[in-house]
Amino acid sequence: MPRPAYLVPVGAVLICLGLSACSGAEDPPAVTHRVIQGGAPGEPGEVLTQVPTIPDPEITAEDVAFVRHMIVHHGQALQMTELVDERSGREDVPLFAERIRLSQEDEIRLMEEWLQTHRLAVLRIDEAGGGHGAHVVGEMPGMISEEQLAELAAADGEDFDRLFLRLMYAHHDGAVTMVEDLQQGDQGTDPVLWNLVVDIDSDQRIEMDRILQMQEQMGTGDRGATEGSGGGSGSD
Repeated sequence: MPRPAYLVPVGAVLICLGLSACSGAEDPPAVTHRVIQGGAPGEPGEVLTQVPTIPDPEITAEDVAFVRHMIVHHGQALQMTELVDERSGREDVPLFAERIRLSQEDEIRLMEEWLQTHRLAVLRIDEAGGGHGAHVVGEMPGMISEEQLAELAAADGEDFDRLFLRLMYAHHDGAVTMVEDLQQGDQGTDPVLWNLVVDIDSDQRIEMDRILQMQEQMGTGDRGATEGSGGGSGSD
């Protein structure tokens, strides 16, 4: 998989020292001084006759699909966090939900800006409920069903907190899978998207670790997306 093409060898940058102008022309300007670009170890250098051009970052269809799908994926996480304040029986779960809300709203904004920069349509969670959108939602890992969302909305107190953490862990795990699928597939070389993907992956993993810590404190036997059998009376 190619790496982003935004790192320029020092020798290439020094070329601009010998130019009378570095802008405007369709074709790279001719080098007016003798400049030699060093070769690889054991290979001869090359006398440059033109300024080397850096290709524009490549954006693939998988990049676009990832961003559109992750916006919808994050949108469902926000739907889950909206249920917390009126149902949670703990102090730490609402604080955790607020962290999720802030990070995922910010990432949604950045992903929408990325699509708009490249003049691409944005797909949001409220636009993915039927037809092709329903198929898109169904094929994204970690997305919970309408029945699970309704079950979460109907729960209260400890039952709500336990279910919320299990579903959110599975939801985050699905987002990590989406990142891995992109990185192992046909990811392009756009540095903005590369950085955003890394940030999304990092946020999901940090929050998954926090869920495991909270479940251990609750003492119910829940771990990740797996339900335990204990009633639990862990500290807040």
